[in-house]
Amino acid sequence: MDGIIASASSEVEGSSHPPRRAPSCVFVIFGGGGDLTKRLLVPAIYNLACAGLLDDDFSIIAVDWADLSDDVLRAQFNEALQEFVARRGTAATALREDMWTWLSQRITYLRGSFEEASTYATLAERIGSGNAVFYLAVAARFFGSISDRLGESGLVTEANSTFRRVIVEKPFGHDLASAKELNRRLLGVLRERQIYRIDHYLGKETVQNILALRFSNGFFEPLWNRQNIDHVQITAAETVGVERRGRFYESTGALRDMVPNHLMQLLAMTAMEAPVSFDADAVRDEKSKVLKAAHCVGSDDVVRGQYVAGLLHGEDVPAYRDEPDVARDSQTETYVAMKLAVDNWRWAGVPFYLRTGKRLAERRTEIAIHFRHAPYALFRDTPVERLTPNIMTMHIQPTEGVTLQFGAKVPGPTVRLGGVRMKFDYSEWFSDGPSTGYETLIYDCLIGDATLFQRADNIEAGWQVVQPALDWSARPGADPLCAYAAGSSGPVEADALLARDGRHWLALGA
Repeated sequence: MDGIIASASSEVEGSSHPPRRAPSCVFVIFGGGGDLTKRLLVPAIYNLACAGLLDDDFSIIAVDWADLSDDVLRAQFNEALQEFVARRGTAATALREDMWTWLSQRITYLRGSFEEASTYATLAERIGSGNAVFYLAVAARFFGSISDRLGESGLVTEANSTFRRVIVEKPFGHDLASAKELNRRLLGVLRERQIYRIDHYLGKETVQNILALRFSNGFFEPLWNRQNIDHVQITAAETVGVERRGRFYESTGALRDMVPNHLMQLLAMTAMEAPVSFDADAVRDEKSKVLKAAHCVGSDDVVRGQYVAGLLHGEDVPAYRDEPDVARDSQTETYVAMKLAVDNWRWAGVPFYLRTGKRLAERRTEIAIHFRHAPYALFRDTPVERLTPNIMTMHIQPTEGVTLQFGAKVPGPTVRLGGVRMKFDYSEWFSDGPSTGYETLIYDCLIGDATLFQRADNIEAGWQVVQPALDWSARPGADPLCAYAAGSSGPVEADALLARDGRHWLALGA
């Protein structure tokens, strides 16, 4: 476990020193009886306990409205942990009873409304004067009101060297105006350094490794510019549909759900300049600069699609409009592709192509760096389209690693070129325990390292990129949604987005 539970700062300090144990803390989870807590947060905290990274005075208070007791909640958490450990299929095929006993003794439940002052008065009594983290694992409509109540009750006031921090789950608003309003409300109660806006993508090893690849290897960074890179493709493809979230997804869609947070963060990590240090604000300063330089040129640079019935992995899949809680005339996009420009010295003229969608042929999240072709003079007899493109692909999920694709001579008496690949896979090189992706982020919040969390200006800059596309799609006479079959690679209009530039997407499902 130690290999996967390392903060951004501790990795830079040197792998010979294991991560330090987090300080004592009361970890309050609003929405403590919900699905996110059971499936991801408690397993992540259990993994931190197994790694020896939690203080003996660590404790959890789960706050929710349901009529539960401490014992019932602990039983639910235990069941979720049993499923988590079994599902991972690693060497840890059984729950460590010693660790579960240690953790379960530190879990209590508080039944109460998120809106009532009495809930916060009881919390204040239980927490006392020590350190506390408040995790908002609730619907976005409660973010502002919970932060207001925390402020009114004095629960986020820091004194005597103690810390009080708030972790906010996405979505961070539903457009630029609402994101600004949420930031205004949070910052009316909290200081920026107390706010940890969490994006679980940034907890993935490969996402963090982007910085290590670029800035610790002398042979990558000199090539990372417009002179050597032709274009960049960022893909977040899912095979799942909306599942049981039809009502939520109808008011959100792929553009709001994925682009301003996940994809913008991947773009920022890929395109940012070297920070002066790995201090949280130094890293976030550079990410903010990239996002402020990124923009979508015109409405024809955005493709919105919606899946219709199709065949996925040999099974019939219904259309989006036939999913539960979805309107039969829905105009919500389940797929979006965009072409962005980053107007700065490093990236001028290099297009960034982004795509994300549901019910696609393959589950895959990756960043593909397409380098410029070498001069053709030596290979006049080889058609250009048969020259192997040089691509470095950073795989984020479901597998984590890096692939390099390049040309090599095929054995034989004549010079013939063939494409080859070199691949680095995290699971083959580093020991890996069962992980939810939240371990690093929770640990970093406990030790006060905000490097992997988004700052207010990062959030607003991401929405600034997306807002024109939202406006274009809402105007009268806007382009209709493009249909694509479930199990396909997306709408043909997305292929045309690249084809007009003489490029094509990396294939899905290949």
